[in-house]
Amino acid sequence: MLNEQTFDKLYAMKLIGMAEGFKEQLEQPSCHDLSFEERFGMLVDHQWTWKENKRLKHLLQKAKLKLPASLEDIDYRTPRGIEKTLVLSLASCQWIHSHQNLLISGPTGVGKTFLACAFAQKACREGLRTLYLRSPQFFYQIALSRADGSYSILMKRLSKTHLLVLDDLGLAPLTDTERKDLLEVVEERSGSTSTLITSQLPFDHWHDHIGDPTIADAIMDRLIHNAHRIQLKGGSMRKKQKLDGN
Repeated sequence: MLNEQTFDKLYAMKLIGMAEGFKEQLEQPSCHDLSFEERFGMLVDHQWTWKENKRLKHLLQKAKLKLPASLEDIDYRTPRGIEKTLVLSLASCQWIHSHQNLLISGPTGVGKTFLACAFAQKACREGLRTLYLRSPQFFYQIALSRADGSYSILMKRLSKTHLLVLDDLGLAPLTDTERKDLLEVVEERSGSTSTLITSQLPFDHWHDHIGDPTIADAIMDRLIHNAHRIQLKGGSMRKKQKLDGN
């Protein structure tokens, strides 16, 4: 009866991890030989782990990553221009805490999206608010927000996101409105948050792709300042994985 009351109080206080840890202790006779301090420490650990897992799940749901990628699963054996030392240094997410950017370029299928999602997943694991958007979706959401009156809300959300991932920039020529929208977002985030952009276009083609020289200068200046670059090369990883599977 006393244990049931304890469980009720723990669940009422939303100490779910502690309640589950207590239940495990009751079911494991070996725990009875532990001191009060040891058993209490285990309960605190259960609660901490439960809370961290819940936070990670929430951040990943909000991030809406395209792929369930992680930095631990990166294939370094296939030569693609990925420097393991650079990836490991970026894995700390210090570049995000320092409000730096990450630019990834390479041909179709070489693994740009996987790498971007892996860095984004690591950001979520570090407790950072993250959002993944393919570039067409990014521009569509801004246009839609103007139409339904939620533009200021969307801009605020984008400005508060610790890491914004824009995947596949350069699939189609930018319109004048899209150029200005990209500048608005980049300007708002510059120096206070981090942006990760992937593109099939080589870095030295990004300026021409943006189109308007004045706007392009402003965007590139804000993106490249204190930015890390990863230039991928080689054949399609999708084709390689398909061949390996046969």
